Parts: sequence; C-alpha cells; structure tokens
Amino acid sequence: QVQFVESGGGLAQPGGSLRLSCVASGFTFSQSQMRWFRQVPGKEREMVASISRTGLGTDYADSVNRRFIITRDNSVNTVYLQMNNLKPEDTAVYYCNTGWDNPWGRGTQVIVSS
Repeated sequence: QVQFVESGGGLAQPGGSLRLSCVASGFTFSQSQMRWFRQVPGKEREMVASISRTGLGTDYADSVNRRFIITRDNSVNTVYLQMNNLKPEDTAVYYCNTGWDNPWGRGTQVIVSS
C-alpha cells in the first residue's frame, strides 16, 4: 500500500534551518510528482512545494518561495524539503504526498520559536 514516512522536524529559532525527509513506498516513486504540504491546527492543509518526476521542475507557494528548496532522490524513494530563514508562521505539521488522493503519513512537526 502507499505509505509516506516523514522525518526531520523539530524546534528551530527564527532565521534557522531544518531539513525534512520523506520516504515513500507502495508506488513507482520515480514516475510520480511529489509535493510537500503543511497544516496548522484549525486550518486547512496547504501545499507548499512540488517537484517533477525528474526533479528538474519545482514550484513553491508564495509564502515559502526563496526560503524552501524541494529536492528528490529517486534511487532511495525520498523527497526532501530544505527550510531556510524559518519564520514563526512556518510552524505546522509537514506532510509529503503525490497529491490529495493518497493516504497521509503521520507528518513531522516543525516549531519555529525563540
């Protein structure tokens, strides 16, 4: 079955960095566009970054553009999210997925606070 296991979250200070990882299984990873999402309690889940099958094409939400970098390694079925210049408003649970239709993993909590 399709599974996503996210990791790398934690506590960071404003201006700091974190690198998230997501290992996917149960489908042909190299043939799938991948996305990172985040959700704050009480708010809808939002997409923050996407990457093409080859990794050559990326897209970002305006709120994270020029701060976050999405990459992937098809040899290990893993997608990454490098988060730089973190802001308190980046505090959320982060998830990866191919889109909106597959089951969700547990996510990884990111807290940005001084």
